[in-house]
Amino acid sequence: MLAGFSRLILPWDDRAYDEDMSLTRIGSLLPYHSRVDPETVVSALNRLIDDAAGGETVFYRFYTDAQRQEQPDRDHAGLFFFRGRPDAPFAVICPGGGFSYVGSVHEGFPYAAQLSKEGNNAFVLKYQAGRGGAVATRDLAAAVSYIFRNAERLGVSTDGYSLWGSSAGARMAAAVGSHGVGAYGGDDLPRPSAIVMAYTGHSDHSQDDPPTFVVVGEQDGIAPPAVMERRVEALRRSGTVVEYHEYENLGHGFGLGVGTSAEGWVLEANRFWERSIRR
Repeated sequence: MLAGFSRLILPWDDRAYDEDMSLTRIGSLLPYHSRVDPETVVSALNRLIDDAAGGETVFYRFYTDAQRQEQPDRDHAGLFFFRGRPDAPFAVICPGGGFSYVGSVHEGFPYAAQLSKEGNNAFVLKYQAGRGGAVATRDLAAAVSYIFRNAERLGVSTDGYSLWGSSAGARMAAAVGSHGVGAYGGDDLPRPSAIVMAYTGHSDHSQDDPPTFVVVGEQDGIAPPAVMERRVEALRRSGTVVEYHEYENLGHGFGLGVGTSAEGWVLEANRFWERSIRR
């Protein structure tokens, strides 16, 4: 069912895996993440498997065969699709991992499963890991361009799309939100209706960024709240609508935050996105 792309579910592009490792130890593959909940991981993976077993296409390569032959590392890139209502807006979710790996199992698939249950379409971006932020952001631009060009076939609306990112992934989403898809080699497209940023030290912004939803843990030593707050204040001074949440007793990379003060934040962010579409 997942033949040809199953390895891209896991975080690292350049490592061999212990095939006997239990999913209860999946967090050991995600050194920049915390609060990795095996039940949440399994639930989201089962949703992907069930969709594939039901005949749905769950993975799309957005680089052509010629592009992949030209740059073989592009074989590590693609989009996992969690369907919502036909012709509903779409989100592209960019997991983090310090640009060294892609933590889809923790802060990609679980987010997408929740957005899909709410009726929205959600894509999880598997970008090229280990090649830095510039390459990863170009992958995001190429992915959004692919979705726009194939929206009818995919059954999604291009009106009011959103970009979501955690840690390194939030840098990518925010950069495209600030400067547009075309600035990173993609098509000349409308900017997203909303950006959702989780725990990142990204500071760049424009004078007309999209509405932005921001979350961070109060004990985050990688992306301290004070760093995120400086960008939040800069966005607000420029007139951008921002919703900011700082959660108690949490560090970096908490994902859904199951069983913590952050639990439920993805649904709050989804409501923020839907309000942004109506603005």
